[in-house]
Amino acid sequence: MVGGAVTARDVILGRLRAALGEPRPAPAEVPRDYRPAGGVAADLDLFVGRIADYRATVYRCADTDVARIVDQVLGGRQAVVPPGLPRHWLPGSVRAVPDDDLPPGRVAAADGVVTAAAVAVAETGTIVLDGGPDQGRRLITLLPDVHVCVVRADQVVATVPDALARVTPHRPLTWISGPSATSDIELNRVEGVHGPRNLRVIVTA
Repeated sequence: MVGGAVTARDVILGRLRAALGEPRPAPAEVPRDYRPAGGVAADLDLFVGRIADYRATVYRCADTDVARIVDQVLGGRQAVVPPGLPRHWLPGSVRAVPDDDLPPGRVAAADGVVTAAAVAVAETGTIVLDGGPDQGRRLITLLPDVHVCVVRADQVVATVPDALARVTPHRPLTWISGPSATSDIELNRVEGVHGPRNLRVIVTA
């Protein structure tokens, strides 16, 4: 009621309360028999195959070869890097631009971004970022045209529940399954609308 006047909302809610009667029925029990975390072993080959199906380019190498792959992708170009990215992943050929709260225009002007990951899901071919020091702000992974993401083999888990068990819910989680893409009503695929058109995933031991 507003200032003593009965509103349409009051009338509708009053009728609902009258129809339900007292006591109000208990809410229906929701079945929670979905698969819990820890039930299936991670399959690295499945992860690689799934994310490749989403049109990401995948490389598999040792940790010591990450810089060589980054050089293939971004050599001679400029890349934004989060403050905690391992420096041995960056070859001298890449002009690294550390993200110290760069403005959006400066980030967008870069040719690419290189980050690590928090966890990856084999079943869905999904990479999860949580804004950690080696991943940086969500902004830097959305504006450049190329995202090079390094995923360690021990970060790959089997299912989404397994991934959720590894992350902190209140962190800014970004879930990536392939390059940014959308489709119009005729199902014509357009890439790069809401993020990078090119996703390069380096899976390393």
